[in-house]
Amino acid sequence: MLLGVILMRYSHSWYSRFCRFKGRMLHNGIHILSHLRLLLRWTLYATCMGLIVGAIGTAFVYAIQIVTTFRSNHPWILAALPFGGFLIIWLYHISHDQNDKGTNMVLASLRSETELPLQMAPLIFISTIITHLCGGSAGREGAALQLGGSIGNLFSHILKLAERDKQVLILCGMSAAFSAIFRTPIAAPIFAMEVVCVGAMRYAALVPCTIASLAASWLAGKAGIPLAKFSVTGIPTLQIVPALQILLLGICCAAVSILFCILLRKTEQILQHYFPNPYLRILTASIILWFLIFLVQSPAYLGIGTDIIQNALSGEVVWYAFLAKMIFTSVTLGGGFKGGEIVPSFFVGATFGCLFGHWVGLSPSFCAAVGIASLFCGVTNCPLASLLIAVELFGTKGLPYILLAISVSYLLSGYYGLYGEQSFLSSKYTGQHIHHKTKKI
Repeated sequence: MLLGVILMRYSHSWYSRFCRFKGRMLHNGIHILSHLRLLLRWTLYATCMGLIVGAIGTAFVYAIQIVTTFRSNHPWILAALPFGGFLIIWLYHISHDQNDKGTNMVLASLRSETELPLQMAPLIFISTIITHLCGGSAGREGAALQLGGSIGNLFSHILKLAERDKQVLILCGMSAAFSAIFRTPIAAPIFAMEVVCVGAMRYAALVPCTIASLAASWLAGKAGIPLAKFSVTGIPTLQIVPALQILLLGICCAAVSILFCILLRKTEQILQHYFPNPYLRILTASIILWFLIFLVQSPAYLGIGTDIIQNALSGEVVWYAFLAKMIFTSVTLGGGFKGGEIVPSFFVGATFGCLFGHWVGLSPSFCAAVGIASLFCGVTNCPLASLLIAVELFGTKGLPYILLAISVSYLLSGYYGLYGEQSFLSSKYTGQHIHHKTKKI
């Protein structure tokens, strides 16, 4: 009798444990299936977004190449600089988008503070091409982030997605556009997630952003746009003296990045204050650019300046190149022309780093590469993306030095940055919660 009671209790206990185990397995299975459905859904969305934005980004790259070649072969087009500016102002006026904030609007939309207008994508596409055709000094990534963000926002409305999913789709568009235009598919998703809020990457967007970036990069590659690769020479082995020199370069790049951000903001503020009429402002900027071209006797600081970046990575530079590019770009963007600031920051970093290498007796080529990565970090406050861009552009050799310079530049650049809507979740110095936007100048 006692044995029977024991067996019954044991059987009941075993059966209860089995039921609980079965319930947990069923619960976990449901969760796994739910996550798989989520993965399949975002794979579909991200792939479509990557291919669509990648195609537009590829067309944009070729359009920039065509107008840059035309401008190089027909220098007289520089005379049309103010007319190109008038056309840009008129296009934004008839689109009722005179107060366009560019990339800052995209960043604000990711915090649900504003809605991206549908006309943002075609406007930035056309106006950036006009800027490069007529000789403005600007980059391409402003168009990349705005193109991708605007298209992502449009598709989120078509698909009637929730607000959090809309933000992920905007990040997918940003990643895809950056990847297609710069051909840095690994750094692109990290940059898109990192630039919005420093210290709070949106890891929920990692899978869709990665898929969109890879799809866009694949399409751009099939269309004939090569991966971004540069050759760097004279990389030293890890030793104390070169490490101290690179540490000093990181400090200097932080200072230059702050100067660049201040110059961009102050030039825009001054031109808006003294020339409130946008047509008069862009005419004044055009006249200043003409004077600057006459002063330096070279068109090298117009457009993107890829040739000068390549020369700096080969060890060739004039001492004032980084200052000239900062001034040219500040006048161009402050006057109302459209484009980006990141490629100009590459230009500034490469030329300053090359010059620094000549000063201290370290490889100018390698210092140019370090300058690109550390100054990019200083102006964007994105250390992870900066490191990955360095890997994709220059390879892994010399990476400890590059990481050192990036870290120092990130710390010492403070809360300055290219984008006024970029926010900081935690202090760079203490790690305490702060949550404020880029420093006002």
